[in-house]
Amino acid sequence: MSNRDPYEMALAQLDKCAKIMNLDRNVHEILKYPKRVLSVNIPVRMDSGAIRMFKGFRSQHNDALGPFKGGVRYHPNVTLNEVMALSMWMTWKCAVAGVPYGGGKGGIICNPKEMSAGEVERLSRGFFAAISPIVGPETDIPAPDVNTGGREMAWFMDEFSKLKGHNVPGVVTGKPIAIGGSEGRTEATGRGLMFATREGARELGLSLKKATLAVQGFGNVGVYSAKLLNQLGCKVVALSDSQGGIYSADGFNVDSVIDYKAKKGTLKGYPGAKPITNEELLETSCDILVPAALENQITAKNAANVKAKIVSEGANGPTTPEADAILAEKGVMVIPDILANAGGVSTSYFEWVQNLANYYWTEEEVNQKLESLMVKAFKNTYARSKKYGVDMRMGAYICAIERVAEAMRLKGQC
Repeated sequence: MSNRDPYEMALAQLDKCAKIMNLDRNVHEILKYPKRVLSVNIPVRMDSGAIRMFKGFRSQHNDALGPFKGGVRYHPNVTLNEVMALSMWMTWKCAVAGVPYGGGKGGIICNPKEMSAGEVERLSRGFFAAISPIVGPETDIPAPDVNTGGREMAWFMDEFSKLKGHNVPGVVTGKPIAIGGSEGRTEATGRGLMFATREGARELGLSLKKATLAVQGFGNVGVYSAKLLNQLGCKVVALSDSQGGIYSADGFNVDSVIDYKAKKGTLKGYPGAKPITNEELLETSCDILVPAALENQITAKNAANVKAKIVSEGANGPTTPEADAILAEKGVMVIPDILANAGGVSTSYFEWVQNLANYYWTEEEVNQKLESLMVKAFKNTYARSKKYGVDMRMGAYICAIERVAEAMRLKGQC
């Protein structure tokens, strides 16, 4: 696990890409920095009656293509630099996916696992009230991220609606369906990753019916990536969560693992499986590896031991630039985070459109729209990587930065 600063990593990727595509110097300079960063202190009355202060951030990177968009994470390790990096990656992700958004990201330094539901609710409402001057359906639309979900989005929306005096469902995405959420949103990131991986396998001539799969991280993205790729024929040989992993050369019944995790709260002790560490999972013998946990997992230390033909990034920033170079040399196709996990923001966009129109689509319609969007994004990225003779990450960055730079140029911003 590398302690590489995520913002430095994001800047290194931008610099590398700018050089390859000979990016206009002025555009490059502007894109290095978020347009706006808000830091807030939130007083929360804990169940004990004591007031505890929490620090939260919202970073808004670039809005040349449309309103800022990006999740809010609750984690003890949240830092300002992490949130700034993630907001930059969101700018690229939205541009690659071809949705009319810029990048934003939020975070609160906290451990929600050690808090009651009431404390998390008071924290959520306090945070959203604090950032409400800079968010809204036309300006910045938050969404779920690490340790947040539909519950928190419902509180965010309700808090914002109270401040406005009327219902504003379009202020956040990832809401429960009953209050304006979209069909298909829950599995959208995993489904998008499945489409991108399927296209990657096609380009490499890899049959998914014969492919083995390892997934690091068994949260929303990991679960649906494993489940949907398994449905296409992949044999799931390794899975892990924050407490460790399980391996079976015979493959797992994904639904049975999901049930086990729901009951026990962990994958540890799954019957008939060999226990492995998260580190060992990354080096497991498999055709497709999906790192869907946290950033900086594949580094200069372990990249040479990665045996997969395709690394499909479910998490944000799981591969360091040094590791990228090693994987490229080995001929591994890395489907980068800004493409592989863009299914979430794409379906968030569909949710927002439905909110604004107050007209809702079926799950089938949502999934069809997602598939055509992801396939197009993959093809654009693949074409750029071939044109410039670079890896898929640089192909995706070039694709994204071209779009953002063009929008900035047309608006006279550079």
